[in-house]
Amino acid sequence: MAVKQTAGRTALGEFAPKFAELNDDVLFGQVWSREDKMSLRDRSLITVVSLLSQGLTDTSFVHHLEAAKANGITKTEIAEIITHAAFYAGWPKAWAAFRLAKEIWNNETDGTDEKALHEKSFVFPIGQPNDAFAQYFSGQSYLNPISKEQVGIFNVTFEPGCRNNWHIHHADKGGGQILVCVAGRGFYQEWEKEPICMTAGDTVNIPADCFSPYM
Repeated sequence: MAVKQTAGRTALGEFAPKFAELNDDVLFGQVWSREDKMSLRDRSLITVVSLLSQGLTDTSFVHHLEAAKANGITKTEIAEIITHAAFYAGWPKAWAAFRLAKEIWNNETDGTDEKALHEKSFVFPIGQPNDAFAQYFSGQSYLNPISKEQVGIFNVTFEPGCRNNWHIHHADKGGGQILVCVAGRGFYQEWEKEPICMTAGDTVNIPADCFSPYM
């Protein structure tokens, strides 16, 4: 999910308010947010190559490299992207891009890290760190809203060892949840019942007012 951008107003809000508005509300607020048309990962890839081809290796390029990593582009992939672009954009530009990319991806072992492999194993991106609901989790989770209309559908990814705290979804009428495992392996448990191991394709219907965690 695209993060609300305020960099324009922070840097140029007083000096160039219209430019800041277009940057934050149109470029990032409208164009980058159209994830139903193109994923954030693909938008990051295109943006990185576009900036690289112009030789723009300034702070904005660093920001977009960081965003590319956050949006799922791995160390192996960014190295291949820059190498490929070098033949079309220019060798010196690629060298400059590599110096910055190396710093950003220096803690990632390679493109076969568990997170990257997991994301490639199913159709939905894992989304952004689930910081807004972090208080309800033990460990790191990620949230990607698939649909907010008619029926809310959310892809939640758990890192190994992460679990959702015991909780209840109350409902005066109807309610409940349908839990679908789309990749990996996890567990669902209801109060005073044995945990259920879930693998890709497994589904659990959770009634309203049921006390349960996910892990």
